[in-house]
Amino acid sequence: MNQSGKRPPGDPRLASRRIVVSVTEQLSPALKAVSDAVLAIGAEASVEDVLQELVNNASTLVDARYAAIGVPDDAGGFSAFITSGMSDKLMASLGPLPLTHGMLGAILESRAPFRTGDIHGDPRFTGDWPRSHPDMHSFLGVPIVAHEGVIGAFYLTEKKGASEFSAEDQHLIEVLASHAAIALTNARLLEQSRELSVISERNRLALDLHDVVSQKLYSVVLTAETVATLLDRDADAARGQLGKLQEIARQALDELRSLIFELRPPDLVQDGLCGALRKHVDVLRRVQSAHVEMEGNLELPANPARDAEIFRIAQEAMQNALRHAQASRVVVRLDGDNGRLQLDVVDDGIGFDPQSAELRARRLGLTSMEERARRIGGRLEVRSAKGQGTTVHLDV
Repeated sequence: MNQSGKRPPGDPRLASRRIVVSVTEQLSPALKAVSDAVLAIGAEASVEDVLQELVNNASTLVDARYAAIGVPDDAGGFSAFITSGMSDKLMASLGPLPLTHGMLGAILESRAPFRTGDIHGDPRFTGDWPRSHPDMHSFLGVPIVAHEGVIGAFYLTEKKGASEFSAEDQHLIEVLASHAAIALTNARLLEQSRELSVISERNRLALDLHDVVSQKLYSVVLTAETVATLLDRDADAARGQLGKLQEIARQALDELRSLIFELRPPDLVQDGLCGALRKHVDVLRRVQSAHVEMEGNLELPANPARDAEIFRIAQEAMQNALRHAQASRVVVRLDGDNGRLQLDVVDDGIGFDPQSAELRARRLGLTSMEERARRIGGRLEVRSAKGQGTTVHLDV
């Protein structure tokens, strides 16, 4: 500081302050980029969709001609390498995903960003690009660091209107990278949750096939053997067993039809949530001995992600009532007001203790319903007691 009280023009602290002010002015678009990524996850986007949103925003934030975001695998390559600024035709001409070597790998091996005006001058640059790969000089690499370590990296090249990326550019991408770590982790957890739900449904269907259909088919075999034994000795008894055989076979067929219908995805776009549920109730009414009915006929704005989860929750609750609760009557109610939607599946079955750990271990559907409700920001409540039926209530 000189005698006038002002810092000299070359004072590094002034330069640092200018960077802070400049970055602060640009944080608004950076936060917008982060917000877009978070919204992509909230919209049930896949990991690839989230990555594309992040890399597009990174490119826009710092005026990079080309940008990429890479997520490494455990075999020296990338499980995902999403780009911005390159046409589909150019990407197809580049061949398979790159390997994590050279400069790409160097950014993944360190938690520190790297910035240069000419990547060709760095000893870590191998230069072994495919023939059709565009030439690149200015470069900014920023690792995406999560709790478990580096889980990806931003690669930005060819700064528009300048020979190299600035310190402000680096700070902006660092801000984006810190939030990208959260966005990417959450997107992965969401996909894992979806996969677990699919596995849970498959396990339930497998149990239903074993516990219901296979037992009925086994009864068909035993009854047929009985008929064969009685044919020559007691024709009247054989005819009686044939009637029993027909009834068991019909029940097995109805169960198979019900399971096959469950495997078919509902046409929520054409029928809407209410229409799809009504169709499902109609099928169950035909194939089940219990009385199944639906109340309510809401006309809701389409929301495929939400509607799919609500449909599966209702489907799971109905199957639990029909297969486990020994219900003679099941009612599905769909209601809503003031932006809220309520689903109730009520049965008059034998009831159970919803908090029983042993029962939850056997009935994977209870946990699956709760997970589905959480994914759409809803609250699921299961009210039941032995001998008093069950109500599954969802509020979204």
